[in-house]
Amino acid sequence: MEAQGIVNTEDFRQLIARYFTTIKPVNDKTGSYTAEIRVSNYCELSYVITNMLKLCTLALDHETLEVSNTARDSSIDIALILKVVMQLLPLDEIEFLDEINKMLITDMKSKDL
Repeated sequence: MEAQGIVNTEDFRQLIARYFTTIKPVNDKTGSYTAEIRVSNYCELSYVITNMLKLCTLALDHETLEVSNTARDSSIDIALILKVVMQLLPLDEIEFLDEINKMLITDMKSKDL
């Protein structure tokens, strides 16, 4: 029984290492994590941030013309913002939850037999 528990713990650790990839711990004592978004250069990063700020400004006060007065291009690239949000979704971790769910269902079925 003890050996079986160790094997299961190791299997569990391997699953965690394989799937928990969206956030990574910061190497300090704050207990913080980082999430990564991929951009091709500083211009794209600036473009992403600018569009997020424009969208937030518009959401806060949709009747104001502040956005168009402060920016040369007042259009908002919603598709770009959604792509960034998609990068932040913890898809690997969701897949991990599916694996755990399968393990639990299998375990419950074997106990019922």
